[in-house]
Amino acid sequence: MNKQYIYESLLNIIDKNNIKIDEPMKKHISFRVGGPADILVKPNTEEELSALVKLIKKENIPYLIIGNGSNLLVKDGGIRGVVIELSDNFNNFEIHGNLINVQSGALLSIVGKAALREELKGFEFASGIPGTLGGALAMNAGAYGGEMKHIVKSVRLMDMDGNIHELTNEEMEFDYRKSILSRENYIVLSAVIELEKGNYDEIKEKMADFTQRRVTKQPLSLPSAGSTFKRPPGHFAGKLIEDSGLRGLTLRGAQVSEKHCGFVVNLGNATAKDLLDLMYVVKSTVNAKYGVMLEEEVKILGED
Repeated sequence: MNKQYIYESLLNIIDKNNIKIDEPMKKHISFRVGGPADILVKPNTEEELSALVKLIKKENIPYLIIGNGSNLLVKDGGIRGVVIELSDNFNNFEIHGNLINVQSGALLSIVGKAALREELKGFEFASGIPGTLGGALAMNAGAYGGEMKHIVKSVRLMDMDGNIHELTNEEMEFDYRKSILSRENYIVLSAVIELEKGNYDEIKEKMADFTQRRVTKQPLSLPSAGSTFKRPPGHFAGKLIEDSGLRGLTLRGAQVSEKHCGFVVNLGNATAKDLLDLMYVVKSTVNAKYGVMLEEEVKILGED
């Protein structure tokens, strides 16, 4: 890939302040690790995004779509090609009655607060998930008994030809931590969330309860990507890790959280390799002891 040529082509589509060359990915993911992306771009409109995906397809450039990077681990060699970030550049939403039309880069926490103000219930479970709508839809994010599939009415997607499609909840094929986006190359533009009228104080109380549970049980003060491993059938990942004697296990800059064993955390100066090596130790130990092979919930990307 000719970086200079691609950069110059991008200047015809996107403001130069929204194009970064050799951008350290650790600035863009919650784990705070990761080498450079060849090029990182933040389009501001669907028109810019459409022109961008057409260029990527025409020039056969490898690409990656990210939100606020709260469920990603980027390796130390970084990412080749173009990273498209849809976060604070793509985060508008409007509320009409019990429907919220939300762009994919909007933070779930912000949408949750807006739903509370309008006395709309059903979004409480999501309001503490530290990610954007796009990422939450891609993996059917869930917590405390709720999942995105319970509240999504429809989703607007863009394909790699720049065409826009609208899918119903059913067509999104939501399942445990996956959706149609797990296998098809669509970019989430926006979604319509359908909630119910509720009582302000009850909604607020439920949100406060979930927040309290998170704060007391999760290592929110250290960089992580949330739950590191998926829940294995019939087990809890955190309990298997704890029962394997791994609480607080530290490998260079990475640690199995003292607070919640289901989280691998960055103590401050970890590399991606530190985190990955520790995750390997955790998986091997749990498998040797219980015959259960844990699977990462965090998405691992990039080059060594």
